[in-house]
Amino acid sequence: MKTIKGPGIFLAQFADDKSPFNSLDEIGHWASGLGFKGVQIPSWDSRLFDLETAAESQAYCDEIKGTLTQHGIELTELSTHLQGQLVAVHPAYDSMFDSFAPLEVQNNPKARQVWAANQLKLAAQASKNLDLKTHASFPGALAWPYFYPWPQRPTGLVEQAFDELAKRWHPILDAYDEAGVDIGFEIHPGEDLHDGVTFEMFLERVNNHPRCNILFDPSHLFLQQLDYLAFMDEYKDRIKLVHIKDAEFNPTAKQGVYGGYQSWVNRAARFRSLGDGQVDFKTIFSKLASYDFEGWAVLEWECCLKHQEDGAEEGARFINDHIIRVTDKAFDDFAGTDADEEMNKKILGIN
Repeated sequence: MKTIKGPGIFLAQFADDKSPFNSLDEIGHWASGLGFKGVQIPSWDSRLFDLETAAESQAYCDEIKGTLTQHGIELTELSTHLQGQLVAVHPAYDSMFDSFAPLEVQNNPKARQVWAANQLKLAAQASKNLDLKTHASFPGALAWPYFYPWPQRPTGLVEQAFDELAKRWHPILDAYDEAGVDIGFEIHPGEDLHDGVTFEMFLERVNNHPRCNILFDPSHLFLQQLDYLAFMDEYKDRIKLVHIKDAEFNPTAKQGVYGGYQSWVNRAARFRSLGDGQVDFKTIFSKLASYDFEGWAVLEWECCLKHQEDGAEEGARFINDHIIRVTDKAFDDFAGTDADEEMNKKILGIN
């Protein structure tokens, strides 16, 4: 068994124009001061990171690692959540997702898609240059507006959407294979890959690609009322990254999973700061230890109530307290005996 690495923190929700959140050096110092040992970098945030330079320059990548090392911090992964989203966008979401892309490809879905795919390939090379083995992303969505079957979906609509999604991603997955890096798709409502069934639909269409894997975030599964613990059992070999994020579900007579178009504060299903929700992290960390998970326990802070800096400080302690330092011996070794074939035969009554 392996002891999980951590705590780490995803920096997307903390990057800001104000110090100490506006440079990698300062945010690394801040994270280290809270007890974090790793950071997951949003590759789209130029205040912290330059993706194109990282894909082209080994010297720049060495500088990035050196900046973090001086604070006792490691780089856990790069993230391309925003760019991955743009690999596949249904027209209903064109306007809302356009801001994820640079101005020169906005209002041009085809050009935006090409840009997004190139960003993912740059991230594969950058990850290789940074000696990373895993990468975090979203898969995008073409079928999501039709997740509820009313009106009745035309025959073949979903299948065609997943065929197209796989067609767009297969060359990207091949680029990651060449780089020796696994993509962990965050299983998430709003993405076509939002549960185990849809992940398998996609996986089949990319021919069980070895680089097609899962970023496990229990909060998204819990808020869909999935058995997120059994999900870990089903997909233990494909879970390559984890986001440690909490949530709560308090249905009422008026509202359930869909939320009634309410704000996050007023939803029955909502994200909470780590330790304030209902997710069973003791069992999650036990399963990660027993399944020899090799990655990082990375905090993703999302909460509609608590201040983000308090959530980060509490989250570092929470993860540290839940990481299981795996044993190097069996608890009943003291009562063990040496191998003895003749004794075994005698116990079993074998002549």
